[in-house]
Amino acid sequence: MSTQISESEQEQLLEKLEVFKIKGKDKQGRKILRIIGKFFPARILSVEVLRKYLEENIFPRLGRKKFCVLYVHSGVQRSENFPGISALRSIYEAIPINVKENLEAVYFVHPGLQARLFLATFGRLLFSGGLYGKLRYVSRLDYLWEHVRRNEKIEIPEFVYDHDEDLEHRPMMDYGLESDHPRVYDAPAVDSPVSMYSMRCIS
Repeated sequence: MSTQISESEQEQLLEKLEVFKIKGKDKQGRKILRIIGKFFPARILSVEVLRKYLEENIFPRLGRKKFCVLYVHSGVQRSENFPGISALRSIYEAIPINVKENLEAVYFVHPGLQARLFLATFGRLLFSGGLYGKLRYVSRLDYLWEHVRRNEKIEIPEFVYDHDEDLEHRPMMDYGLESDHPRVYDAPAVDSPVSMYSMRCIS
């Protein structure tokens, strides 16, 4: 991660982009922490700011109850959205013990071949406490609703549905044997409103 804007601006950007949002429950009745990987501004966000943001705005809202993570990987670009292995490790180690213990499942939507290979190689090294074993790969949104309640008004960006449709018609993309569909999903600029991405609310 490289910092190009002030810490307060980084915090405001995280809030505006809604990278992290707690809303809805899965079919086990657990709170859902939704994370949109494509919204994560890795190039301009410092590890320290991210840790502070999570500690002040996310972890307290999870409380002491069991919860799950819904991570959406659709449209993620390594150069734009991946913070780096050392940063991931640092962030994970900063998560309070009670939060780690209460995390029961990670639903990983649209993982792709590269993400699967990365986690198969580094997952157990990066994530202690059995987190790797809590991963649940979800290749299609239809499979997600087997685990998550559809009437919980979980906001999913429209480009995720577009990507899901592409995968339905070009299944070899799941295995990295085809290039992505030529749709262009521009990442939001620092001064761009989040509304450039339309959201579909599941209800």
